[in-house]
Amino acid sequence: MNIKTFEFNPLGENTYVLSDETNECVVIDPAPFYPDEKELLLSYLLDYGFKVKHLLNTHLHFDHIFGINMLTSQFGLTVECHPDDLFLLEDIPGQMQLFGLSTGNIDFKPANVNYLNEGDIITFGNQSLRVFHTPGHSPGSVAFYHEADGCVFSGDLLFYSGVGRTDLPGGSYEELVHSIETKMFTLPDSTVVYSGHGPATTIGFEKKNNPFVGQ
Repeated sequence: MNIKTFEFNPLGENTYVLSDETNECVVIDPAPFYPDEKELLLSYLLDYGFKVKHLLNTHLHFDHIFGINMLTSQFGLTVECHPDDLFLLEDIPGQMQLFGLSTGNIDFKPANVNYLNEGDIITFGNQSLRVFHTPGHSPGSVAFYHEADGCVFSGDLLFYSGVGRTDLPGGSYEELVHSIETKMFTLPDSTVVYSGHGPATTIGFEKKNNPFVGQ
């Protein structure tokens, strides 16, 4: 499986495009904010002739969804997320204003939504991703685990030497720690963690060194 990482928008969010030899792909957390970022993501998908099978969201905070309108329109996709995060779409302007960003006339209420739940299997090409429900950073946070390649896309649950903030609506530090300990830390130590922000890490490194949840 090929993993293409983009760093987008003022908050430095990681958008991932996963693809394989069949030319089918999925996009995780599409968040280009500036026009040149949107052009960069769209050009990558079109220039390689990818068939985009899924538009996946680890959660629905504003900095992870800037590109959903563009991709749903361009490729006829359905936004896929956990239902417990839908309430976040009701106050995107409020979220953005907390970070000093102007909202303009942006509307992030997709017409079609497919709900993701614990244990769901998402397939594309010859690949499969397992959904873990990982509340804490937000109630509907999920992670996507690719067992064959030994990697997991954790959203804002677990970072390199850090964890997601829990002071936003619906956040819970206790739930976040529980999600990490019962979901992420049950994976093999060699599992590569691709986070919503910052560099990749591994489960083994975080078990030993993470100051919030490490041993």
